[in-house]
Amino acid sequence: MKIYTKKSLQNLPISLNEAWDFLSDPKNLKLITPEYMGFIIESGADRPMFPGQIIQYIVTPVLGIKTKWVTEITHVQDKRYFVDEQRFGPYSLWHHKHFLKEIPGGVEMEDIIDYKVPMGFIGQLVHPLIVKPKLDEIFEYRRKKLIELFGEFK
Repeated sequence: MKIYTKKSLQNLPISLNEAWDFLSDPKNLKLITPEYMGFIIESGADRPMFPGQIIQYIVTPVLGIKTKWVTEITHVQDKRYFVDEQRFGPYSLWHHKHFLKEIPGGVEMEDIIDYKVPMGFIGQLVHPLIVKPKLDEIFEYRRKKLIELFGEFK
């Protein structure tokens, strides 16, 4: 069983409060997700984030195939971090930690995702060809979109 880790670090020239308010609002996930992903929140994003919150999405990650994705917000520490875990969806495991830290001139955002692809050995063969490049592309889009929304850290 191979578990992969994806890490992303980005600094933004905004306050910790501003970063938290934006990133902890599930409705904003659509803004920082590529349009081709066909991202639709079906339910669960109507309240501020809380542990135990279930959010249901539809995504279209590959070849126009719509996929249901259900995540649970398992941990929240106000203005410090939150964790979402997949309960149903395309991965065998998805554990996504979002950390925020105030730094001089802004905020540092760190994402750490531990994930496992389905289909055993076949999934491991497909990972470097499709899954990893797709995740890298999505996070690069997110990085650029956050700069577009909040400015570049200097």
